[in-house]
Amino acid sequence: MWNALQWAAAGTGFTFLMTAAGAAVVFFFRKKAGAEMQRIFLGFAAGVMVAASVWSLLIPAIEETQASGGIGWIPAAGGLALGALAMALADTLLPHLHPDAQNPEGMPSSWRRTTLLVSAVTLHNIPEGMAVGLSFALAAQHAEDSTAFFPAIALALGMGIQNFPEGAAVSLPLRREGIPAWKAFLYGSFSGAVELIFGVLAVLMAGMLTPVMPWLLSFAAGAMLYVVAEELIPEAHLGEHSNIGALGVIGGFLVMMVLDTALG
Repeated sequence: MWNALQWAAAGTGFTFLMTAAGAAVVFFFRKKAGAEMQRIFLGFAAGVMVAASVWSLLIPAIEETQASGGIGWIPAAGGLALGALAMALADTLLPHLHPDAQNPEGMPSSWRRTTLLVSAVTLHNIPEGMAVGLSFALAAQHAEDSTAFFPAIALALGMGIQNFPEGAAVSLPLRREGIPAWKAFLYGSFSGAVELIFGVLAVLMAGMLTPVMPWLLSFAAGAMLYVVAEELIPEAHLGEHSNIGALGVIGGFLVMMVLDTALG
């Protein structure tokens, strides 16, 4: 357990630092450059999350179930559905505002527009942190295998890489809202802190619920896929020249696929 916690903290700490690095682009781009960059960044993040959901979460969930004599698709399908439903519920209840949208979603709230914008990204960082934490928890269960942690490291690298554009996707819209660059950077950076929190919580939860690990992995996959379908891909294709967002999706998918197959 302790080993898994250390690895998860290191992995999600890396993703947090990459979020901060991405948020720092606000110091280099003018306001008018933000919209196009945002489409590329969101598309790339979507591609990484789709590939990670398949290779790093669903396939291991199926393999773990089959190794224990179970039917692989049952926890994979059930967990995926539960994860998507949980994110849909959170999306319905938590006040948040997507970039370039006029009206907030979720329960009525007196939150400021800035808080609502940060809340939108923070919400979809939760399943990313869970995914990294659960991946390290799974690796810890097979610690006798010297290569067990490689897939989890690949996932942490992939999440970190896609967190760079996600950090920018927070800070650039905030800058367009008229917020000073330094403050937009701070908001963008700390939107990734939730990954560290939920990564560690996922390891603790997995330690108590080891028999249902395939369900937990699939749950994280379903939550991430919901975020991709409901938020990232639609926002990546807003406005003209939506092919830029589509190419971002393909690029992100390729990067995560190569990382997972090369290190896994």
